[in-house]
This record gives sequence, structure tokens and C-alpha cells, in this order.
Amino acid sequence: HHGNGTQHSFWNDPEVLYFSTHQFPFYPGTGAADEIGGSHARGLTVNVPFSPGMGDADYLAAFDRVLMPIAEAFRPDLVLVSAGYDAADGDLLGEMRVSPAGFAAMTSRLRKLAGGRVVLALEGGYNLEAISASAAACLRVLLGDDGAPDPGGQISARGAESLSEVMRAQRPFWPFLERS
Repeated sequence: HHGNGTQHSFWNDPEVLYFSTHQFPFYPGTGAADEIGGSHARGLTVNVPFSPGMGDADYLAAFDRVLMPIAEAFRPDLVLVSAGYDAADGDLLGEMRVSPAGFAAMTSRLRKLAGGRVVLALEGGYNLEAISASAAACLRVLLGDDGAPDPGGQISARGAESLSEVMRAQRPFWPFLERS
């Protein structure tokens, strides 16, 4: 789900880029694409609200089309990840379909930022098997095993629509985002 507490903490901080991919609408009801940061940090809050059922291809497209271009321009010194696995396929509450390979692929992309200084802090999820498999896949990447291929697949029509909405909201601050 959306990291409303983290977003609130850094809403007006020009030193922090906050990025969230999450099911929407869903608890806690925050995280719309037009939530873009406070007056001193416009464009530094980036929300990707996905409808239920999104999977690996949708999440990886969010990383490739939105997060990575923005983060590369922002040039973070450190990447902190609230590693909640409620987007995992099989989660008891969330309705997303991200596989352990999908989580590993996202982690691999993040290692390209901040000289590889990436911290994953386990936050949650509601299926112990899904959490275990996903966290293990991410830890293998952090330990240097980038051997697993991307899970592949095509972004869904609903996923593409969500990313278009996000890019429209963020383009005033990040004009290099692709037009759709």
C-alpha cells in the first residue's frame, strides 16, 4: 500500500525524492498521481497509483519510464526502500501480482543508483511464503547475483494508462519524461 507516513515526512523536503508504486484505491486512500510534493519540493513526490491486478511488467515499466529517469536526474546519495511485499502475487490483502523475479528486477535497477548504496528495510506483506521468496530474491541481488533475467511481459493497458497519468503530473518538473 501507499507509504503515506513516508510521503508526509518528506512532503516539503527538497533534499529527498520519494517514489511509491502501490494499489489505488486502497488503504490508506492516499497516493494519487497528482500528489507531487509541497511548495518547496514540487515534483519530488512521485506516486504511481495502480489498479488491482498489476504485475511484473507494469511495475518494471514504472521503474524504467518514470523512477529511473527521475532518480538519475536527481542523483541520490543513498536509496532507502520501504520493502513491503503486499504487492506480491498471493498476498492476502493486496491484489497485485508481482513475482519474486519482479522484485529482484526492481532491486537490480535500484543498484544502478547512488553508487549501489541501496538499503531495503522490510516493512510488510501478508503472506509469509510470498514475503520470504520475494525478500530472498532481493537479497540475492544485493549480494551481487544479477544473473536472474527480467521476468518480461508487456505492460497492461491499465498500467500504461496509470503511467501516462503520472508522467502528465510530473512532466512540469521532469520535462524529459516520455510523452504518451
